[in-house]
Amino acid sequence: MFYKLVGLRGPLALFLKLGILGGADAFMIWLISAAINKSSFIIAGVVTAALVFINYSFITKGSIPLKFLAVGLVFFSIFVVTPTGYTILMSTYNFKTGNEIAKAAAINELINNGIVSDSEGTAYDLFLGKTSNGNYAGILENQVTKEVLYADEKGVRPVGDSEISRDISGYITGADGIKTLTDEEFANEDAVITALRFPLGDGSYAAPQGSNVAARLIQSVVYDPVTDQLENKELGITYVDNGNGNFVVKDDPSTRLEPGWRTYSGFDNFRSLFLDEKLRNPFIKVFIWTIAFAFLSVGTTFAVGMALALALEAPIKFRRFYRGFLILPYAIPSFMSILIWRGLFNKEFGAINTLLGLDIAWFDSPWLARFAVLLVNLWLGFPYMYLIGSGALQSIPKELEEAASIDGASEKQTFYTIKLPLLLQILGPLLIASFAFNFNNFNIIYLLTGGGPTNAIDGEVAGATDILISYAYKTAFGSNFQDLGLSSAISMVMFVIVGTMSMYTLKKSKIMDTL
Repeated sequence: MFYKLVGLRGPLALFLKLGILGGADAFMIWLISAAINKSSFIIAGVVTAALVFINYSFITKGSIPLKFLAVGLVFFSIFVVTPTGYTILMSTYNFKTGNEIAKAAAINELINNGIVSDSEGTAYDLFLGKTSNGNYAGILENQVTKEVLYADEKGVRPVGDSEISRDISGYITGADGIKTLTDEEFANEDAVITALRFPLGDGSYAAPQGSNVAARLIQSVVYDPVTDQLENKELGITYVDNGNGNFVVKDDPSTRLEPGWRTYSGFDNFRSLFLDEKLRNPFIKVFIWTIAFAFLSVGTTFAVGMALALALEAPIKFRRFYRGFLILPYAIPSFMSILIWRGLFNKEFGAINTLLGLDIAWFDSPWLARFAVLLVNLWLGFPYMYLIGSGALQSIPKELEEAASIDGASEKQTFYTIKLPLLLQILGPLLIASFAFNFNNFNIIYLLTGGGPTNAIDGEVAGATDILISYAYKTAFGSNFQDLGLSSAISMVMFVIVGTMSMYTLKKSKIMDTL
């Protein structure tokens, strides 16, 4: 059936191909439109390139392999290349708490924050409503001078008594051309009403402070786009762009305004990792532990897994039962196993302390916490090594062992001179993959210890069991201060380390020569 479907030709095959291609095109065009509407032009560009590539692959009479690889290459580009590109780009930006928005948005917010009440505390009685075209307008009556003004978002003008109506108490209840707001409109549009600004013509504004009161506000901070400077007219202070995403006092660059904006910083994040002592010291500690954790995890799991594979290679009783029993830790979801082990290590209620009569705070001591992490990772990882080790042992020809035995080699000598080198050659790529996996094994660190213990009193972010990926996560999301640019730089360092070590190991093992 599958062969007939693959070998389908003629008008029906063409119709099916064009139908599937048309559906894919429609979906991607919708994605492009949605991305453009959200101003995500990079995503729109990536999807557009994918759209062109897929149509070129399936419509033109090009190479047959390209038609089979097209979809995989598109998914690889979208879900691997694009996120990697984003990470590289973000690592070159000053992108952190206080510097998250664009410069235009930051300037707008600084200007809005620079609106203050006037020194005299001028207030107005307010009648607020909407004009016939749906815009907000109101009548302002100065509570002291009793001056009455018509106000909208364009400005103000004087109003005669004939244009307004009052109640018996003297409050304005209506005005020509203004429709009174209902209670429901006040409730639903409260945020819009609060943000209203009626220019008074002298650089100040009348702003609603509720449904029937307004206050005079002064724009103390103004922006000059020609000089790219902010000026606080009330205090007489000039702020300039420091080139790193903030406006600072012209005469005192250490005093800066918040919020700032994300800005290109080149390799500053990478330089900070290696030159700034506050970042360098924890980074080096985490880096050393990450390397040690990955090597020890691979080494211990491989040793235990291979030992069990060798032990069960002999035809012993209940061998099938033992083999099935040994893969149970691998069959159970890892996050469940990790949380169970976390409970077992609990100081007060954990089974380990209870059964052994101990009172050890496993996760409060750096070395005990690291030991616990390695032990739990050994439990989770040895079944995988046992499975691949068993398969590799079965692939080694028995004739080699027999020849070694005839030559007088002992079992120990046979293992170290014949079996182990062949096993390492066979399992080399899998051991490298295991190293890369453990190098980025976020789950066990996050779920078991949370990266701790951490000396939070001294402001430390990195804990004793944090590896680079959990340290990058904490840097980006682990506290009230988020540094996404620095976290991206850490991620790129991880990428380079894992990629370099993997390629070096593959080259030395000569595995790539067989491909």
